[in-house]
Amino acid sequence: MLKSLRRITGKSMRKIIVSKRVSFNAAHRLHAKSLSDAENTQVFGKCNNPNGHGHNYELDLELYGEIDPVTGMVVNLTEVKQIVEREIIERFDHKHLNADCPEFADLVPTAENIAVVIWERLAKTKLKPYLHAVNLYETERNRVRYQPH
Repeated sequence: MLKSLRRITGKSMRKIIVSKRVSFNAAHRLHAKSLSDAENTQVFGKCNNPNGHGHNYELDLELYGEIDPVTGMVVNLTEVKQIVEREIIERFDHKHLNADCPEFADLVPTAENIAVVIWERLAKTKLKPYLHAVNLYETERNRVRYQPH
């Protein structure tokens, strides 16, 4: 339908980035199984605490696409909210990532790896064609951005 509208109107479609921000709270321990305890302490410092530590994560999800000439939207943010709630918030919020999330059984739950896991989970949903970047704030001063293309 969009291609035929473009042909009829002669107008090129406008592309734009839409951002959705959500937050979740999670604990983790930075610990690589392949390193000794001494090496883990040296690499990760206090973040290697055996009991873990927590963060109030902020996730900015960037979605890119053409503005639909009928709805005026790239993607319905109500649907985005539902997908993010199901795939990310329910999965990670108020969890100890090392202990409660199979994704991190053998993967150190650094902000970098968490961002990649979030991307991979969302890429299995109807958001895949719109995914542009995942920005994960671990603290106000620490942010990672995953944009594989």
